Amino acid sequence: MTITNLLQKAQKFEIQVYKKPRDLKSLRQNNVPFSGSPLKHPDNPKKILMVGDPYSTSPFYYEFKIEDIAYMEELPNLVSLDGESITMARIWVKKRSMGVRCVPFLVEEIRFI
Repeated sequence: MTITNLLQKAQKFEIQVYKKPRDLKSLRQNNVPFSGSPLKHPDNPKKILMVGDPYSTSPFYYEFKIEDIAYMEELPNLVSLDGESITMARIWVKKRSMGVRCVPFLVEEIRFI
């Protein structure tokens, strides 16, 4: 099976309304914020992907369990030069939760001097 058969496009993640926490100090003490464009995980409905900077030339993303998210807030959308809009959000992830940071890159040969 080729790698192109294994890769799938992740769908946009619909942001659910979270109740604003009563104690913002506690939110800051017990959670860490991550901002990006939320996407559904292609294989696991219990996880979320957050693309840190969707229009960057060196994109990266985070992967978290949805149950580890304490709070989510919407941020202003980004709009490309072509008029395509991308949803942005900030999630607050519980401290000591397991996350994955992925930085894809193109494998090329290194030139030696």
